[in-house]
Amino acid sequence: MVEKNELVITRVFDAPKELVWRAWTEPEHMMMWWGPKEFTAPVCKIDLRVGGKYHSCMKQNSDGKEYWSTGVYKEIVPFEKLVCTDSFADENGNVIPASEYGMDDDFPTEMEVIVTFENLGGKTKLTIRHIGMPDGEHGEMANQGWNESLDKLADSLSINS
Repeated sequence: MVEKNELVITRVFDAPKELVWRAWTEPEHMMMWWGPKEFTAPVCKIDLRVGGKYHSCMKQNSDGKEYWSTGVYKEIVPFEKLVCTDSFADENGNVIPASEYGMDDDFPTEMEVIVTFENLGGKTKLTIRHIGMPDGEHGEMANQGWNESLDKLADSLSINS
């Protein structure tokens, strides 16, 4: 069941679950696909343990603007599930208000992302639940951004499989 202010996206990738997991948990893999199509991911740090943090940067190709994010891993079930917080950040990993990136003042400081990985006989069903995402324009932009990122993930998995 989808809750209010919850974005849910499901994709099936033509790659084994272990490879899709690595794409989410190893910085060198994540940097290949993280961010919408007009972005690169020049920085990605992952401390994959409960209580560990991630810190990443998406850089817009057209103007070089950087968008930093960070979060804390709350639950890790290897090859099955990742649960983490999600916040905008500065380049040092400090949580900052979304308004620093032009979002509304009431944009949440912290959201939650739940990613599940399901084996489909050599393919992987990935489900993302982004909880706390505001409705309207921001939710639509997040949906588009996630889907463009996942398109890039599919491309990177075909290269790495």
